[in-house]
Amino acid sequence: MIHYKLYLKNPQSHYIYVDLTIDNINTSTLELQLPAWRPGRYELGNFAKNVKRVDAFDENEKPLSYLKSTKDLWVVETNGAKKVKVTYSYHTTEINAGNCYADDTQLYVNPVHLCMHVPNRINEEHTVELDIPDTYKIATSLKTTGKVLIALSFDELADSPIMASANLQSDFYTVNGIKFWLHFVGECKPDFEKIKTDFTKFTQTSLNFWGGFPVSEYHFLFQILPFKFYHGVEHQKSTVIAIGPGYNVNKGKTYEDILGVSCHELFHTWNIKYIRPVEMLPYDFTKENYARTGYVYEGFTTYYGDLLLLTSGVFNTQEYFETLEERLTKHFHNYGRFNLSVAHSSWDTWLDGYVPGAPYRKTSIYDEGNLIALMLDVQIMKHTNHQKGLSDVCRVLYNEFGKKNKGYSEQDIIATCEKMAGASLKDFFDKYVYGTEDFDLPLTECFNYLEIDFTKTPSSVLSESVYGFKTIDFGNNRKISLIAPYSPSWKAGLSIGDEIIAVNGYTLKNDFNDWMNYFKDSDIELTVSSNQQLKAIKLVKSSKPITYFDILKLKQQDKSSENFTKWLKLNS
Repeated sequence: MIHYKLYLKNPQSHYIYVDLTIDNINTSTLELQLPAWRPGRYELGNFAKNVKRVDAFDENEKPLSYLKSTKDLWVVETNGAKKVKVTYSYHTTEINAGNCYADDTQLYVNPVHLCMHVPNRINEEHTVELDIPDTYKIATSLKTTGKVLIALSFDELADSPIMASANLQSDFYTVNGIKFWLHFVGECKPDFEKIKTDFTKFTQTSLNFWGGFPVSEYHFLFQILPFKFYHGVEHQKSTVIAIGPGYNVNKGKTYEDILGVSCHELFHTWNIKYIRPVEMLPYDFTKENYARTGYVYEGFTTYYGDLLLLTSGVFNTQEYFETLEERLTKHFHNYGRFNLSVAHSSWDTWLDGYVPGAPYRKTSIYDEGNLIALMLDVQIMKHTNHQKGLSDVCRVLYNEFGKKNKGYSEQDIIATCEKMAGASLKDFFDKYVYGTEDFDLPLTECFNYLEIDFTKTPSSVLSESVYGFKTIDFGNNRKISLIAPYSPSWKAGLSIGDEIIAVNGYTLKNDFNDWMNYFKDSDIELTVSSNQQLKAIKLVKSSKPITYFDILKLKQQDKSSENFTKWLKLNS
């Protein structure tokens, strides 16, 4: 038996206490491994840094000594003990979709963060006992008996988040006889009828797309925050979605975000939880699991997470286009696309994949991966006269790899796409997946084929369109967030992070764009604070009319377009 008891002593300290009991021990040492990363975020998390005071005892409560052999591996001297109890606590302060959190209102656990495990006993049953108030309700995909949760293996435990709170609000809907649960924790008033109507639509379309569902029950776990937030993490039988603000969960952009991230995470049930690269089957929680196919497990998922909302009728065409426009904008405003390919950026998620990092260094497996999926979809359609698409590739991957518990290789992806297309796609993969060729031409051809107008309009913000730098609010002033290489601002010596204090000697009062427009026909001198030094930066317009940071727009040319209609049908 491997059993965890989780409890709080002082909820406001944000420490979760763990009593781990292991029996049937017959070795002189006992290894206890804490994962170094979690599924869904392909970077090292180094969770051991949050562990405080580890103690080990035998069945007679006699202390046992131990040493750490790596940053997150404890080796206990058993001294002949048949049962060992290990106690420690884990610090949690940040709520998002992948962390743990504890306060006086809830206990939220992603077990992969804080559950040490015995490496050679991962296939045994693991149980978790929650020492929580009787008023608390529990939401999890694990089998539950009272306050005890049961996982058939450590892998199942690691991939099964747990929420417990007196304020838990829950409901469910049913598709194809499968229950899909909706759980909300946090200040909000979810309109369950509205949510269930829309979720039923995209869930039904998703199940039709794949031809079934690999699990018998599914849980959407929502952490609702009082401020704007957006984050989702996939699991085999559930997802955690952290989103806010709570007062907007039923309307506007927040509700659209809930739909978008929920459809995305549900698609992950097939694509990454079952269809998995060979480098991640099985997961090795002790180190990086490098793979160059992030454009498949995140890019394809991003593509279909948006598109299935359209084909299911949850989004109309314009709402879908607005989402795709955001992806296009991120791509064309990211100059890192010329320096590191999507495949190599996938490898480097383990290095800096989830932070801005060095400017112009890398691209995104989400946004660029999404556009690669779109271009591949249309490539296959063209070669097969609309008979096949990327959806057929996905289903082959599910049937030939996911259902057979077999990991796919990079070459398997290429070969499957080529088989569906009935043609070589080597040039496409060389240029756009493994190379850094500009997407402009193939995307334009793609939209022309689907009879979608793809237009670029110069930004109305002068600093962006003429001088090549973007800014964000910083008190009364502005801070530079992005600079286009070789633009006038780049040549003038501006730096990302510089704070703009004045334009032509006039100090700012939340009116930076107004002053820029006022002096648009004059020379412009910016007063900036750069590393706490004041500098005067003169901006000189380019001698050639070049625009930066264009606004990208999509518009359907003809609602009766044959290619557009067949594209939607292939992806329904």
